[in-house]
Amino acid sequence: MVSSAHRADFSEVRKILGFRVNIINLEETVELVEKLLASSLEKQGKRRVRIVTLNPEMLMMGVKDPQLFVALQSADLVVPDGIGVVWALRRTGVKQQQRVTGIDLVEKVLARQTNGLRIYLLGGKPGVVEVAALNLVRRWPAVKVAGSYHGYFPPEENQKIIQDINQVRPDLLLVGMGVPRQEIWLHSHWQALEASVGIGVGGLFDVWAGRVKRAPKIMRNMGLEWVYRAWKEPERCKRLLVLPEFMSRVWRERLTSRQR
Repeated sequence: MVSSAHRADFSEVRKILGFRVNIINLEETVELVEKLLASSLEKQGKRRVRIVTLNPEMLMMGVKDPQLFVALQSADLVVPDGIGVVWALRRTGVKQQQRVTGIDLVEKVLARQTNGLRIYLLGGKPGVVEVAALNLVRRWPAVKVAGSYHGYFPPEENQKIIQDINQVRPDLLLVGMGVPRQEIWLHSHWQALEASVGIGVGGLFDVWAGRVKRAPKIMRNMGLEWVYRAWKEPERCKRLLVLPEFMSRVWRERLTSRQR
């Protein structure tokens, strides 16, 4: 079930292996989220939007995982995070030149806040999310961390966490529990949550807590952040084995569409 947001507001859409992807760049996405948060802060026509930052690994998981498939398909806004998704969009004739990564999107939005944005952090290891929250406030003093909770909780604590979130009614809910758990959790509980914007952010809290460093900017600009992460975190290499299958499927999809 999708929320009340109108997808028509979110730019042009293409499909990659059956998954919707919005044709939108980073600045456009930041401006859109800012407008949504501004209406939340002013309590005017409050709209609720769940955002997915899609990369090839997530997409291929969604092909094989029915729960994740529904979570991705029902999101209000799906932005092209991975360079592989940008490449796939170009195969459809779209001149998409830029990734919209979760960390870049969130940090740009936070950097522009001046009105006391309320944010809730859900995810990360016990102790990590608290450090991330402290560093966040030091970096962006205009932002208020209304609450936080680690991501290592059993299903029976879901209602407790939902109640904790709803007590503070955050403008922005960031869920960093990794794929597919964060997307499935947000989708499953979105209708019960009182948050204006919800985004799955993967390992963002580890970055804010100083446990993980991002790739150098030159590598990020070249779309090679995944190479840096694989080098720093060798265990990720196994997860990247889906890339050849992803590219093969995209090529087959394009060839089939041309033959019709």
